[in-house]
Amino acid sequence: MAKSEIKKDIFWVGAVDWNVRNFHGHTYSTSRGTTYNSYLILDEKIALVDTVYGPFAQEMIRRIKEVIDPAKIDYIVVNHVETDHSGALPEILKLCPKARLMGTAKCREGLEKHYYGKWDFQTVKTGDKLNLGKKTLSFIEAPMVHWPDSMFTYCPQEKLLLPNDAFGQHYATAERFDDEVDNAVLMEEATKYYANILWPLGSIILGKIGEVQKMNIPIDMIAPSHGIIWRRDPAEIINAYLSWAKNQTVPKAVIVYETMWGATAKMAERIAQGISDSNIQVKLFDIVVSDRTEIIKEMLNAKGFVIGSSTHDNDMLPTIAAFLEFLKGSKPRERLACAFGSYGWAGGATKEIEGIMKEAGIELAQAGIGVKYTPSEEELNLCYEFGKEFAGKILQEKLSA
Repeated sequence: MAKSEIKKDIFWVGAVDWNVRNFHGHTYSTSRGTTYNSYLILDEKIALVDTVYGPFAQEMIRRIKEVIDPAKIDYIVVNHVETDHSGALPEILKLCPKARLMGTAKCREGLEKHYYGKWDFQTVKTGDKLNLGKKTLSFIEAPMVHWPDSMFTYCPQEKLLLPNDAFGQHYATAERFDDEVDNAVLMEEATKYYANILWPLGSIILGKIGEVQKMNIPIDMIAPSHGIIWRRDPAEIINAYLSWAKNQTVPKAVIVYETMWGATAKMAERIAQGISDSNIQVKLFDIVVSDRTEIIKEMLNAKGFVIGSSTHDNDMLPTIAAFLEFLKGSKPRERLACAFGSYGWAGGATKEIEGIMKEAGIELAQAGIGVKYTPSEEELNLCYEFGKEFAGKILQEKLSA
């Protein structure tokens, strides 16, 4: 097994999960798999920063053994409790029982609850340092990026930031660095990761990036705990996070709908045509057959959301309803929305959609449009004009920005 040295005497000893297709239960699709990244730092004292998901413990241990005897590990830094990063702790501690764990107070609480292990643990906070010899590690608490226990670890001698779940991607590759993979694919996965995991935390992320920038610490490599390591230009992913956290958007509309007998689908297609003919980018998704993770990714930078549903029992259909609850939890800001749908003897779905949009803090740009039974050609023309009107609202926002 080839050693993977990312900096002088700092080794990647993680695991590649080629086959995982769902993460966080089934809330996140991982079509390209993922990695669980762990980093071994050799010095007068030896530190392991983060571990891997429990089922991959032996893969991590094999990589460590390619470099050193695990019994020589003096410290294990735990940046985050979640089990995809801490699950291998019980196994690695069998091989280095004298190792001291280091993490935040919330980290200690979480580890004890997860594993019932009364391990040697040193609580650290922002500004604390660990002297390994030639290298030191500094700690930066990062609560709610994305758990209360989260923190970053920084090695000033190597200008290396180890931020755990920040700046990561679910992306399984044999390569380790951003300059070794397709940048378009890498940024697509980074965008999807932020949109589906970190979007609700934008204000916290802005504050944490600002705090790190004020520290004026040089960073020439960012090694997250999932996916690829950023060494070509770490500023690329930092600037992307700043843009996403500020809710910056482009002139683009995402249409998401659920249909019972196809009438709402016909409306959606004609609305999309009206938007597209107005020179606004549009993405169209039937929620029942589409990947929610991909939809949320497309919504991250879209100015406009168009949501549709057939009416059932005076309400929207269940799959779109569940999707909107998830979207509401993402806390999108500075967005425009409108609603549409078909119905039989009575409507209701459009009104319910508009209510959810208001609860989510999304501005309703125009009144919704509804069609009884199936749309006539005249009603489809109205849908086309509805789309053009919405596109005009997006363009107005762009001009006034």
